[in-house]
Amino acid sequence: MYSPLITMPHRNRILAPENTTSAIREMIAASTTPLLSDFPRLLSGEIKLSVPVYTVYGACEDVAVLERFRAGQYNIENLHVIDEATTRCIDIGGVKFRLLGLGGAFVPHKLFDNGDGQATIAGGQGTMWTTALQVGELVDTAQRVYDVTETRILVSHASPGREGLMAQLALAVKADLTISAGLHFRYPTSYNEFSVQSDFEGFRTKLLSSKENFEKIWDAVKSQVEAVLDDNQKLLLEKALSVVERVPPPVAGGGSADENAWKNCWNWNLTDAAFGQLVLDIKEGRVNAEMRSQGFNYAYRRQATPTTPGPAGQDSGLALPTGQNQPGGGSVGPGSAVPTKPGTPAYSKSTTPAPNAKPTSPSISKSGTPAPVGESELGSTDKDKDAMKKEKKKQKDKEKKAERAAERASMPQNGEVNGQEGGKKDKKFNEGVRVDTMGVEGTSTVEDGLAVSPSAETGGGHTPTSRRGPRNPWTLFVKHLPVPVTEEEIKDFFGEARNGIIHVKIPQSYQGGAKSQRHFAYVEFGDEEAMKAGLAKKAEKLRDATPQVSVAEDNREPGSGRGRGRGGLAMRGLQAAGLGRQPSGRGKPPGDDN
Repeated sequence: MYSPLITMPHRNRILAPENTTSAIREMIAASTTPLLSDFPRLLSGEIKLSVPVYTVYGACEDVAVLERFRAGQYNIENLHVIDEATTRCIDIGGVKFRLLGLGGAFVPHKLFDNGDGQATIAGGQGTMWTTALQVGELVDTAQRVYDVTETRILVSHASPGREGLMAQLALAVKADLTISAGLHFRYPTSYNEFSVQSDFEGFRTKLLSSKENFEKIWDAVKSQVEAVLDDNQKLLLEKALSVVERVPPPVAGGGSADENAWKNCWNWNLTDAAFGQLVLDIKEGRVNAEMRSQGFNYAYRRQATPTTPGPAGQDSGLALPTGQNQPGGGSVGPGSAVPTKPGTPAYSKSTTPAPNAKPTSPSISKSGTPAPVGESELGSTDKDKDAMKKEKKKQKDKEKKAERAAERASMPQNGEVNGQEGGKKDKKFNEGVRVDTMGVEGTSTVEDGLAVSPSAETGGGHTPTSRRGPRNPWTLFVKHLPVPVTEEEIKDFFGEARNGIIHVKIPQSYQGGAKSQRHFAYVEFGDEEAMKAGLAKKAEKLRDATPQVSVAEDNREPGSGRGRGRGGLAMRGLQAAGLGRQPSGRGKPPGDDN
């Protein structure tokens, strides 16, 4: 049992194992408020729709209720059900929109089954589906109300993008726009056939496939269906069959109506109402579209356990050194690459040669195919050895050229880092050290948030480092804060100097999946004067706590093990201003020798 009106505890009580079907019905009927639907409250007028609602029915409805709407027995103010026999025209924003609708799921084997329906509406036991007679009646309705000054919107439960018959129907009723649902996606889609088909022939193939599938069903039931149809239903069936036959001919020169339709008819498929919406804003004849959705939640992947890639998970873009042994016992020839998972660095582990044995390398035959290792050692001549040495030398030269090319691509244009071209002698490149852009000794260049690491050990790749950009040098570190605390409270703590604050960062900790504030914060000011004012104007107390304020040496959480070196960018800026800490005589104001 599903209903958004029933709370989970109430649902569990109703569906308790001891309750029989009759008891459940009595509990629902005896409820003072509707449990399954708000429809009785809408019907009685207890609640009202504040704006006009135009809708088609979906795949899970009561066919008896829908037939009472069509017969006029039910009427709800501002509710307009659009179906194959009912159409509406809306004049808004300088455009006259003709709404054509077709409800129910598209189930091919039920196209000729009315279920419990008494007319053309088909359904039963809470489900609804589209029939061939509905398709024919919609075509008849569209033909009767056709007006060249109107813009036509086909609203359906089934998607024209997925169901070829719905695409054929859009052509038959001359739809300019289509809106559908029924796919239960977490993202809405917006497309035309031109954008998803490689060419017009691809569009024709889709319609031809739909025609073929329909004809298989029709051939199986044709004699039975024709025997029970009245004259009016036969006319509707003929119109439905004309839709099936609506396959545009191949286009030689272009410009046909069907070719224009596959380029210009625009389609939207909606998410379920709980997950998103499409808003059409019509102004001065232009139809603007805006779509929003919740989308997928990928946060669960943060909890996944990383796995170490095996031999089959090494990077295809990084070749192992020539002749390096593989875990399976084979060796990789010159210039060959081991297939790997894209984006995963390949780290190889060389096997240790046996005592008194030399590592073997594959010899290169005249055909360029590596010879077996044993054959290479036992039967090779001096000439073969010379050829092998030359080939190895060529391969090494190629590898060096590739490394230099990777270095040039990853380094700044001047190619210099701390006076050492390419930074090859700087071991910190391979340690992922966080660096700044001031060219301080022991650092490397930063490019797009990554430390460039062009050494031979890593193949010139990028070593991921912290994503934090250059630090604001006018930052104060505030510790011993009460928890929780807000940014506004911290700004108020600095009194008149709060206007100079441009950003407040309160770090968070994650323990056991729970998020909580840390007991410190970083307060950034717009310039040196504003920061000085903050130091001067700060209060003594923040609630019951006595915060301590100092100039931030490094914009990192305590305990990170980093930023303890030479003071960083902030300290250099503050020392220049005469505000930095002065341990061991460093950072003293000029002329102060005491």
